[in-house]
Amino acid sequence: MEFFKKPIYKSRKNKKIDGVCAGIANSLEVDASWIRILFALTILLGGSGIIVYLILDIALEKEPE
Repeated sequence: MEFFKKPIYKSRKNKKIDGVCAGIANSLEVDASWIRILFALTILLGGSGIIVYLILDIALEKEPE
């Protein structure tokens, strides 16, 4: 059983800041709003969400066109 259904890329279409949350949501096949809520909660409950988001923003590539 694979956790991610597809490779993770930053989304080009469904993005609010840089497409990280939408890209994770696409690979998990869930709504991007849930991932955004999880990141917001991690930011509010300790701040580690900001660090994780920045690392993913640097590490992930844009999805192919």
